Amino acid sequence: MMSRGRWPALMALAPARPPRYACTMAQRPPYPTDLSDERWALLGPFLEDWRAVRLRGALDISPPPRHDLREILNALLYLDRTGTQLRYLPHDFPPWQTVYGYFAHWQTDGVIDRLHGLLHRLVREAAGRNGQPSAGAIDTQSVKTSTNVPLRGQGTDVGKRIVGRKRGAITDTTGLLLALLVLAADASDNAIGLRLLDTAHARAPRLHKLWADSAFRTTCTEHAARLGIALEVVQRTPGSRGFAPLPRRWTIERTFGWIMMFRRLARDYETLPARSAALIQLRMIDLMARRLTGESTPTWRGT
Repeated sequence: MMSRGRWPALMALAPARPPRYACTMAQRPPYPTDLSDERWALLGPFLEDWRAVRLRGALDISPPPRHDLREILNALLYLDRTGTQLRYLPHDFPPWQTVYGYFAHWQTDGVIDRLHGLLHRLVREAAGRNGQPSAGAIDTQSVKTSTNVPLRGQGTDVGKRIVGRKRGAITDTTGLLLALLVLAADASDNAIGLRLLDTAHARAPRLHKLWADSAFRTTCTEHAARLGIALEVVQRTPGSRGFAPLPRRWTIERTFGWIMMFRRLARDYETLPARSAALIQLRMIDLMARRLTGESTPTWRGT
């Protein structure tokens, strides 16, 4: 049996191990999800300002941050697109605890929500539209949850036979999110719709027209009228079979399709519904940043 006294000598002979997280974006091979310089120039100042404000309120004894915010966001976009677990992030990203810590702060501090709202206005104005939409669509989507999601945070959508969570959304006529809510799947569409209508009305006072399916035809229609919004139910043509895009409502269905292209969002893995909604907003932030910089969004066929 080897004595303990020989261990220091053996360790001195061992080759030096490089730091686990020594790589930066300039040193490592790029991933398809990495931010371009143009997109980072658009998003970076917003995040840098947030960190500067946060550091001003920290104690002087706190160590300075040593992780690049661009790499933090790259890691989150990689996670969103590939569907990997946090603990399985590649080692050339910052530690997964750091990545999730920043994501949690961005969500609770409202950084993701404010950045999403800012980009939404900029994209509309760049397209020659008013920054606030006047019309849109409302709908819900039920998705399955993973085994780590607490039972109290999920439910059963009896109509779609899905155990998981329900995403409610209001989009403008271009398919960009205006309001988003994630609840247990047993929540009724009307209950989700009431909260979505209040959020959308506060964010876009110009909103006066929405298209929806028959699940919103009672309570939501009346509540929308009180807010000055005309909610019109678009129904399928009697006797039609199979998939058919419905007028006005197809835009929000396309938005749900955009979300499902990201593997992390095809199923809900988040313990907190608010974090689930923040990941969806991150996906839309990347999409809107690509629109503003003239970059295309690659599909899985191209990667």
